[in-house]
Amino acid sequence: MTARLAPGRPAPLLAPILFAGGGTGGHVIPALAVAQELRERGREVMFVGTERGMEAKLVPREGFRLAIIDIGGLNRVSMRQKLKTLVRLPVATLGCTRFPAAAVFSMGGYVAGPPVMAALLRRVPVVVMEPNAVPGFTNRAIGRFVSRALISFPETARYFAKGRAELTGLPVRQEFFEIPPKPPSELLHLLITGGSQGSRTLNRALQESWPLFRNAGLRIRIVHQTGNAGFQEIHEAFGKTGIPGEVVPFIQDMPAAFAAADLVVCRSGAGAVSELAAAGKPSILVPFPFAADDHQTHNAQALEAGGAARLVRDAEMTGERLVSIVSGIRESLEPMGAAARKFARPGAAVRAADILEEVARNFN
Repeated sequence: MTARLAPGRPAPLLAPILFAGGGTGGHVIPALAVAQELRERGREVMFVGTERGMEAKLVPREGFRLAIIDIGGLNRVSMRQKLKTLVRLPVATLGCTRFPAAAVFSMGGYVAGPPVMAALLRRVPVVVMEPNAVPGFTNRAIGRFVSRALISFPETARYFAKGRAELTGLPVRQEFFEIPPKPPSELLHLLITGGSQGSRTLNRALQESWPLFRNAGLRIRIVHQTGNAGFQEIHEAFGKTGIPGEVVPFIQDMPAAFAAADLVVCRSGAGAVSELAAAGKPSILVPFPFAADDHQTHNAQALEAGGAARLVRDAEMTGERLVSIVSGIRESLEPMGAAARKFARPGAAVRAADILEEVARNFN
């Protein structure tokens, strides 16, 4: 294993708070929100990650130090990758014991394994943020040993020691919380997004839905984020439908897109459902079927049970199914939006920073 510090600030006098977790923007972006809050308070923060994950790009750009480790995944990977990871895991964990830390903050994911295990071996307090209804592999494995667990769904508390879980939610940009309720109108504004990379399932279903919406006589405006793959073809085909709206590869101002929408069709990752809750938007959720531990399905089920969303399995998402659901729930959009807002947890980054400072202070 190689463990080295990327160029950054000189080592602080006090041990930093170590941030563990990466791979995707969903792991890194909320962690950065907490790190920025701590930096404003004068606390030193250091991240641990790999060269392959989003942390390698995002963390140094925000001015934080990044320790690089060499580790892979264990869940939903080939047997060869599992064996490779198991061989590297003890060495990577030993390497992480060299990093000074007053506390460790884990967002989960395979990157978090070695620094979290190293912290537990040294009795350094570990705080985990688990935004999914069912924790990922790493957080399930260490659930009974962490000092605190910051969760987004009440049912997640059962995976952690009694009294150590707190319902904080996931850090979400303030602009989402500031979106006011949208009164109903005759023209239904539909926002479709499969994330920054897009979704082939949603892209296909939307193309199938265009003539069906027209035949149903439903007045609709569509904004569709396709991702780069297939954008040009979908964009050109949509322009021939005569349906108001736009097809784009990527939406730069997502809070503005949410504000204009009456209904959102999207995947159900932790970031997406947290933004829906903050904005108070009703949704049709199509969980990504290959997400680790099927966590997107559990997230969607939680929102559906709370009256905020409708869940459609990926294999069942067609244009016909989409038009049927949109037509059926149009009169329920206002109560669904109000139900979604009940899942919102403002101030998550501030509360996470408070807890990290508390456990670090007690450790020191």
